[in-house]
Amino acid sequence: MSARIRSTLLIACAITLMMPQVSASTKTVTVKGSYGQTLSASTSKISSGAAITVKGNYFDETVGIYLAFCVMPAKGQVPTPCGGGVNKSGTGDISYWISSNPPPYGVGLAREFQPGGRFVRTMHIGSTITTPDGKIDCRKIVCAITIRADHTREDDRTHDIYIPITFTSPKK
Repeated sequence: MSARIRSTLLIACAITLMMPQVSASTKTVTVKGSYGQTLSASTSKISSGAAITVKGNYFDETVGIYLAFCVMPAKGQVPTPCGGGVNKSGTGDISYWISSNPPPYGVGLAREFQPGGRFVRTMHIGSTITTPDGKIDCRKIVCAITIRADHTREDDRTHDIYIPITFTSPKK
């Protein structure tokens, strides 16, 4: 191998090593719902307490939804229990009520869709979900970022979308 080729290869290797590395855990995950709506999460592999950016597109703005981190339900069942429970105060970042036409008591609590049925929210997700009966460890059972129709269409499972979350071991 000539000195020129060797030198070029060494420079290429050095540049490659200096470039930021993107791990598989930072890849955006997108799932499509039954009406063409999409739910995307900035990652599906996180450490406990990490922030995830969640985006929705093409949602029906006439249907209110809940965005939450919940135990993955059996097919046809409501996702529950969920981290943070039902967000009745409109604050926090573990669950959201998104509706452009909430009932009168929901005005100011529900977040409106952006035009085109879009939303962007940040969720801080821990590896456990606290319930009245104790804690559920999402490292041992499947939990997911979930979308479901809000309480005005509680039995409507056609709007359900899930992105399962895997927790990584903390770096030492």
